[in-house]
Amino acid sequence: MNTPLTTIDALRRAVAHAPERPFLLFDRRSFSYKDTAAIAARWAARLRAAGVERGDRVALFLENSPAFVTAYLGAHMIGAIVVLVNTLYRQTELRHILNDSAAKVVIVGDQAHADLLQQADAPGAVIFTSDVALEGSGEMPDWTLTPAPGDIALIGYTSGTTGRSKGAMLTHANLMANSAAVTRAWRWTEHDRLLLTLPLFHIHGLGVGLHGTLYTVSTVDLRRGFDAADVLDTLAHGQTTMFFGVPTMYTRLIAEARRRQSTGTPVRVDSMRLFVSGSAPLSPQTFAEFEELFGHRILERYGMTETIMNLTNPYDGERRPGTVGMPFPGQEARIVDVRTRQPLPDGEIGEIQVRGPNVFAGYWRNPQATAEAFDADGWFNTGDLGWRSTDGYFTITGRARELIISGGYNIYPREVEEVLQEHPAVAEAAVVGLPDAEFGEQVVAVVAPAAPVTDGLEQELIDWCRTRLASYKKPRQVVFVSSLPRNALGKVQKHVVQQQLTHQAQPERTP
Repeated sequence: MNTPLTTIDALRRAVAHAPERPFLLFDRRSFSYKDTAAIAARWAARLRAAGVERGDRVALFLENSPAFVTAYLGAHMIGAIVVLVNTLYRQTELRHILNDSAAKVVIVGDQAHADLLQQADAPGAVIFTSDVALEGSGEMPDWTLTPAPGDIALIGYTSGTTGRSKGAMLTHANLMANSAAVTRAWRWTEHDRLLLTLPLFHIHGLGVGLHGTLYTVSTVDLRRGFDAADVLDTLAHGQTTMFFGVPTMYTRLIAEARRRQSTGTPVRVDSMRLFVSGSAPLSPQTFAEFEELFGHRILERYGMTETIMNLTNPYDGERRPGTVGMPFPGQEARIVDVRTRQPLPDGEIGEIQVRGPNVFAGYWRNPQATAEAFDADGWFNTGDLGWRSTDGYFTITGRARELIISGGYNIYPREVEEVLQEHPAVAEAAVVGLPDAEFGEQVVAVVAPAAPVTDGLEQELIDWCRTRLASYKKPRQVVFVSSLPRNALGKVQKHVVQQQLTHQAQPERTP
């Protein structure tokens, strides 16, 4: 088969090669590659009727569903740019993303999401998924309007540490180059079936799971979300060969497997050949427990919105717990000093830089941030700290940025701080991440109150954040202090805040 250069090239190739092969399984329904192309063509026609032209932005505010997949491909068929929108986002986030991207159309699945857009006063016409039939019969698309490899395929908004979230622009060439590298490294073929419970609005689910399936002309079993019991039941049926997840999913699979074993129920994963973990650090303990229970060594990898996938433990060879392996084929990575920006020798900690055809085109309408993200030789500054072993394995030790990763989701502290400081009882706030056994990190808000603390204020502030931000961004706990620690320049010393909280959380030791 020819190597596809865009998502639509990949779809056209799949239709020619295996038109009746199942591409997407969802809720006991099967969508062949031919069916998917026909429905995507209907989406293309619907978007054109709504005035969408090449280069316009189409936002998907959708749960996992066939509508997401076909609307995504339909937008690409007419050269539009897809904007990914987290379905947990609320007013503050929606207003920023949709205004910044200037989306012409927002596609939603139900009235509740349409109401949220109205409350956020977000721009763009709203189209419901019910506007396009999801039956498979129909004529094949007009392939003449398809995008060029260098065209922007999608904008994924990524958290940072200065200012609002930025829109990372990924081209079709970025997506296909990364799919080629990932599928080669993980031995992904047309005979695989991927069980995908990750959200498609996230680059892990879409950029790796869906694109990899399309690139290899294989099959994806898509679910609305993750449920440990459902996953184990599905794996026991013996047709699934791959599963991608975040560490929290693996801890829950371990707990469910132990529960079943305690009742005498065996856990069977006979057809599986690959379990992959990413989006947050996988603990060596979880790695070992999973291998003991399931007989598989999880393959841990490292990626981000701007680059999709960067590093991977080997498919053949040692999958070393606590590391994220080596660069994918055709990609590069190195460690540089955080101040001098010069490459460091193996074993020394610095910032991870990456380079390759997978690296994004820059930040949407933000040339300053784009310039700051790259050096003169095209190396991308990931903002993550780590070191490289003498035999080539990379280990991530922390983040140069203040990003919090909880349950695989990125959380930008300043965004939460700004919402907290809108509450009249808050004088100032600092948000940090603390270790959490289930989610990797939990969000903790340290608040200097504007007046004496009253009963119930902690829950009130948590609820305040919950109604204004995605639920996973709300603080899990609020700690009240008289003032926040600052340096001589008046900047809040978050590392001091974290150290104090960590010390307080440690149990007292008896001599």
